[in-house]
Amino acid sequence: MSRICSICGKTRQVGFNISHAHNKTKKVWLPNLQKVRIFSNGATKRAYVCTRCIRSGFVQKPPKRTPTLHKVSDNT
Repeated sequence: MSRICSICGKTRQVGFNISHAHNKTKKVWLPNLQKVRIFSNGATKRAYVCTRCIRSGFVQKPPKRTPTLHKVSDNT
């Protein structure tokens, strides 16, 4: 899984952990991605989206599914 937001393109950030003695070690911060169902181009699909995009309303949720009722044929 590439850790990139499908909406805004947010990706990992790289920096240093700095100790009290000022020793530097590499650190990676990953975005908070959630797998959600989105509605785009007339189709429903699953995508990884960061929580900021979900909270800000950039994600259009798909319409609610209506349960399909099966007809029972009476062949007795």
